[in-house]
Amino acid sequence: MAVGSSNDFDLVVLGAGTGGYAAAFRAAQLGLKVALVDEDKIGGTCLHRGCIPTKALLESAAFADQVRHAADFGLTLPGEPGIDYAAMAARRDAVVKRMWTGLKSLVGKNKVTWIDGRGRLEGPSKIRISQPGEDGTAGKGGERVLQATDIIVATGSRVKSLPGLTPDGKRIVTSDDVLTMSTLPKDIVIVGAGAVGVEFASMFADIGVKVTLLEYAPQTVPLEDGEVSKVVERSFTKRGMTVMTNARFDAAAVSTDKAGICLMVGPEGKEPQEVRAEMLLVATGRAANIEDIGLETTKVETDRGVIKVNGRMRTKEPHVYAIGDVIGGLWLAHTAAHEGLIAAHVIAGERDVHEMDYTKQPRATYCRPEIASIGLTEEQVKAAGTPYKVGKVPFQAIAKAIIVGEYEGFAKVIASTENDDILGVHIVGPHATDLVAEASLAFELDATPWEIGETTHAHPTLSEVIGEAAMAVDGRSINF
Repeated sequence: MAVGSSNDFDLVVLGAGTGGYAAAFRAAQLGLKVALVDEDKIGGTCLHRGCIPTKALLESAAFADQVRHAADFGLTLPGEPGIDYAAMAARRDAVVKRMWTGLKSLVGKNKVTWIDGRGRLEGPSKIRISQPGEDGTAGKGGERVLQATDIIVATGSRVKSLPGLTPDGKRIVTSDDVLTMSTLPKDIVIVGAGAVGVEFASMFADIGVKVTLLEYAPQTVPLEDGEVSKVVERSFTKRGMTVMTNARFDAAAVSTDKAGICLMVGPEGKEPQEVRAEMLLVATGRAANIEDIGLETTKVETDRGVIKVNGRMRTKEPHVYAIGDVIGGLWLAHTAAHEGLIAAHVIAGERDVHEMDYTKQPRATYCRPEIASIGLTEEQVKAAGTPYKVGKVPFQAIAKAIIVGEYEGFAKVIASTENDDILGVHIVGPHATDLVAEASLAFELDATPWEIGETTHAHPTLSEVIGEAAMAVDGRSINF
């Protein structure tokens, strides 16, 4: 336990995003004296510029689509629902503020010392913090130097663009820009059909914006199972979006004027066509924040823009750990939190702390239809040469899906034919991001498909799709 001045700590966490604050709170719960340092608000990208505001907008957009289908439920409403995007944006901001207010209270509850400012390592046990002045001006409040037995680097990531394509915040924008907008373009081109791209495509389409979605890879959501990608692309096309995979264009040749943007784009090997829109959203990934945090004063190693760690989040510098987007991996908030918990338990001296296993981490994408998965895709299982069997059940076979009027998609369970281990679970359809929790627990408990299938699933519920797909692995589904 740290002793001495108020600047001495057992643990200093540099960065207060989901991973950083999770690590800080858990370490404090384990009896350590902890400081949490950030120049921004607690909650980081996920709360303020990512997961939470995006999902608030998606919820409003999906509700607008539900209202359009009110007649299907026997409800008569006059005309089309009007879209008040300024009100949607205000609700988005209110959700963020409410979550942020609650999160701030947890700092005191867990007896963590919050330090506002930009921290920089000076060796493996010292952090120099440039503090803001009373007016918020960076660096105006002087410096504070902390001594720490252990340090966790959790400095997160930032949006990145394509070489030659520079966002201006108006015509060419990033997800950060979209999440501060209070007005809508009439049409938009979205570059990148990963999780961020398809979420914004879905949201914009549901509130009446004409969407063109471009993906360099051969399929949308390229990290997901191939069958899932086909459902998403088919659904998006049916909803009126233009989806182009294998898309090729010269990023440096994208032009802007008062009317919007213009680019020449086409599928690989085909003649490009001119595409115009009021706005272009770049959704092509993120870059880890490893610059200007003093890593060069330590033995910490980096590789291809991220910090190298072992399975327990240790870097090459003893007593310096790293978690979250800054180490790459899945770039997911809940994964960062799990990494933070591992690091906290290791630092607290607990034995037999499990190593990080990314195959057990669920992935969730909140477009419509929703996507959730855990483990390996069927393509990955094939590539590994593992003998396998598959159970797949459509939501159309599930009564609750028919009742709620959302029955697009399926649940798919992949298992080994050698030992019956579950290799992957993939869901595309209503509330997939909630349903994946059962699959996550199954992975943690090393359950077999038959054990999932034998578990009673309440009827009628959407969760039945998981039980049915698990039974279908051995050809024993009851309702399909």
